[in-house]
Amino acid sequence: MKYRKLGRSGLNVSVVGVGTWQFGGEWGKDFTQKEVDGILHTAKEVGINLIDTAECYGDHLSEKFIGNYLAQDNREDWIVATKFGHHFHDRFERTNHWSAEEVVKQLDDSLKALQTEYIDLYQFHSGSDEAFRNDDLWTALDKQIQAGKVRHLGISIGSNDNLFQTELATEYNASVIQVVYNRLDQVPEERVFPSCEQQDLGVLARVPLASGYLSGKYKPGAVFEASDVRNKHEQAEVTKNLKLVQEILHEEVPVGVNMAQWALAWCLQHPAVTSVIPGCKTVDQVISNARAADLELVSINHRQAVEKR
Repeated sequence: MKYRKLGRSGLNVSVVGVGTWQFGGEWGKDFTQKEVDGILHTAKEVGINLIDTAECYGDHLSEKFIGNYLAQDNREDWIVATKFGHHFHDRFERTNHWSAEEVVKQLDDSLKALQTEYIDLYQFHSGSDEAFRNDDLWTALDKQIQAGKVRHLGISIGSNDNLFQTELATEYNASVIQVVYNRLDQVPEERVFPSCEQQDLGVLARVPLASGYLSGKYKPGAVFEASDVRNKHEQAEVTKNLKLVQEILHEEVPVGVNMAQWALAWCLQHPAVTSVIPGCKTVDQVISNARAADLELVSINHRQAVEKR
C-alpha cells in the first residue's frame, strides 16, 4: 500500500480507502456485522487505513457497523471520515437538515454510532450552495474542532463542477474535497482540481469505478434489483456508459490487467487526487482494490492522447 498526505489536513492516508455506502443496504445487499468485520479486517491487513461513511447510509447504519468493528480494534490505526446534512428515512428517501443545531446533533449521533470520541474528517454532504453559505453552521463546526470532536473539515461536493464550494474551502476551514471522478466522468479536471491544487486541498475521488460499471462485470442491458441504487439510474444512460466501458476495456486496458484495478489506478495518476474510495461487498474485492496502489499503467500524456481520439 502507498500513502499520501491529505492536503492541508496533514493526515497520512492510504491511496485506496474503503467506501461504505453499501453497508446501508442500498446496493442490492444487506450486510451482517460478520461480513463488515471481515471486510475491514482485510482492509487493515492490506494496508488500508481510510474509511469513508455518512450519516445517511442507512440511519447511521453504516456507521454502527463500523463502530462495532472499531470497538474491537485499535481506533488510532484508522482515518475515519463521515458526513452530515441528511437524515435517512427509508431506502432512497432522505430529508435535508443543515441548521447548526441539527448538524451538531448529527455529529453526536455519528460519534455514538462509530463508538469514538472524535471524527478525523467531517464533511458537508452534497448540499446546495445556499445551505453551504451558512456562517452559523461553520462557526458551530469550528467549535466542535475546539472541543476535540472533529479533527478536520471537508466538503463532499454534490456536483463535480461545483467551483463555488471548492473555492470557499480554505475560508471555511475545510482541507479536503470529495468529488465524483472516474474514467467516465473527468469533469473535475477542468476547474475543481486546479482549485484544490492551488489551495493544497486533499482530494477523495468517490465513485471511482463509476458505480461498478468500470469493474467490467456488466454488459449493456444489465438490469439491477429494486434494492440496488443503480436501478434508479436512467436506463439509456446506463446502456450508453456500459457500451463505452466495453470500448475502454478493449482499447485502453492492457491484456491481463483487472479492469477495476486499472480504473482505480487511472484516477490515482492525476496529481490532484489523494485517494480513491471504492465501495466493496466482499473480502476479495478489498484485496483486488488494494492492488491498484501498485499499478502504474496510465500516464497523464496517455490519458490526453485517449481524449483526443
